[in-house]
Amino acid sequence: MDKLHLDQHISQQFNQELEDIRNQVLAMGGLVERQVTNGLTALVENDGDLATQVSEADYQVNAMEVEIDEECIQVLARRAPTASDLRLIVAVIKAITDLERIGDEAEKLGRFAAELSGSNRTLEYRRELRHLGGLVQSMLHDSLDAFARLDADMALKVAQRDDDIDLEYDNLSRLLTTHLMEDPRRVTELLMITWCARALERIGDHSVNICEYVVYLVKGRDIRHTNIGEAGAEDGQTNA
Repeated sequence: MDKLHLDQHISQQFNQELEDIRNQVLAMGGLVERQVTNGLTALVENDGDLATQVSEADYQVNAMEVEIDEECIQVLARRAPTASDLRLIVAVIKAITDLERIGDEAEKLGRFAAELSGSNRTLEYRRELRHLGGLVQSMLHDSLDAFARLDADMALKVAQRDDDIDLEYDNLSRLLTTHLMEDPRRVTELLMITWCARALERIGDHSVNICEYVVYLVKGRDIRHTNIGEAGAEDGQTNA
């Protein structure tokens, strides 16, 4: 299997192009992280101004996706990369798609937070999203960290945490359903909060995808549609 060497090309310019692309992905990841954090903060702290900022800033994430995608296409056309270089370009194109979708989910948090900010009646329900949001923020951050470090082992461990997010989401969904049954007058507001919980759960799913791309990039293994825990065990046996 071809090992990952992003700085050993005859052309120093090619080295720089690949490094620039990777850095742009990390910059996009940082922007998306802030969007998620601000969206969650706006929701649980009833901050209408911050919510509006989040919902209106999604265009920045979209613009970065288009720019990075175009640069990847240019590299494919000019350099015809092979082996690990080609895996990097493929992983980047896939990763920025997931980052853009995370940005969409963050925009959803901001949009619903803005709609709910006119009333304090559901603030107690919104604050029940805090723990789920914390799990999701941590997972997103660590998946991007694994990408920055090109650490496949870390990526596998991070991806396994999605089970905790799914469990928390299921528990929260049941709780919100109970609230809905107890107070049907708030059906619209509680449905918005439920959709926010779903948005957070989806961010966790996209973070798993990023982890899978790291494994593909570093090890050349496609672990999509496989059990993450089993993939980690197999990898441990391979490296033993």
